[in-house]
Amino acid sequence: QVQLVESGGGLVQAGGSLRLSCVASGRTFSVYNVGWFRQAPGKEREFVAGTSWNGGSTYYTDYADSVKGRFFMFRDNSKNTVLLQMNSLKPDDTAVYYCAATYSGTRTNWGTNDMDYWGKGTLVTVSS
Repeated sequence: QVQLVESGGGLVQAGGSLRLSCVASGRTFSVYNVGWFRQAPGKEREFVAGTSWNGGSTYYTDYADSVKGRFFMFRDNSKNTVLLQMNSLKPDDTAVYYCAATYSGTRTNWGTNDMDYWGKGTLVTVSS
């Protein structure tokens, strides 16, 4: 079992930055693929960024096209934590952001159905 708790959401003006944090329970956090997803009002939940464990000491990091070059994901296994640094925020980035995890031992496709554990989410609002 993995429990995930997100924090760091809030209200920011367009062009600003926020850093989201996701802290996970469990002693084997390092072998889990962990991703960030978001869900805007009236829209489906979508992938934002994620890190996949490749079975060795390397992690793949993937980003949705809509956030490439603006969002950056970091992982600290010693603290069971992943961070999402969000820069140059746009009103379209407004959503509830969720942290999710799964164990697969390989690169994840990052579909919502691929994930086994979810946090409760943190709201990010970007004003124009």
